[in-house]
Amino acid sequence: MTSEKFSPAALELLKLRGLGSLAEKMGIELLELSAERAVATMPVEGNTQPLGVLHGGAHVVIGESLGSFAANVWAYPDKVAVGIEVNASHSRSATTGKVTAVCTALNLGRTLTTHEIVISDEDGRRLSTVRITNFLREKNS
Repeated sequence: MTSEKFSPAALELLKLRGLGSLAEKMGIELLELSAERAVATMPVEGNTQPLGVLHGGAHVVIGESLGSFAANVWAYPDKVAVGIEVNASHSRSATTGKVTAVCTALNLGRTLTTHEIVISDEDGRRLSTVRITNFLREKNS
């Protein structure tokens, strides 16, 4: 993790909160984080369904994690972001290697953020698209 790929707010949040136990269990590695853009990788191995392909829920975990991380960077320091909607469309499957998720802000507002996360295989082929909307609320509410 090199600091030039992380906004100052992102570095503060990571020190305070970390990635969370689910992201750690899934093997998610955060490579870049700001409110506008986030990038992470996740291994296929250990995150598959019975047919041996990356579980659809794993796509959603990395997508929702990245979108929420980015939204919380936007909300920091006065607010926190809480997910209110997430959806995913799966285009193809992966059975080996790592997947890369690239999160891009679609809207960064006063009360809502929306991010699109594209998950690709090692050959750059799109596996799925996840979209998440987060509500920004006061920390003490």
